[in-house]
Amino acid sequence: FSEACGAEIPRWIGQRMRAYGDDAQAVREFASDLVAQLCRRLIDGGAPGLHFYTLNLAKPTLNVLAKLA
Repeated sequence: FSEACGAEIPRWIGQRMRAYGDDAQAVREFASDLVAQLCRRLIDGGAPGLHFYTLNLAKPTLNVLAKLA
């Protein structure tokens, strides 16, 4: 998805994701932890709210929200 929109993934994130190989569940857990950490930084920094584009995949977003609760 990032390639399609021209976004670059930080190298350390790509390396971590590749390290999980074919373990899709581990990649999902890493991703939700990372996104939750980034969201927490935004909220703690004064962001008035968050907006998620779920691409019709609500479960990953719900996982992030659960980590923020």
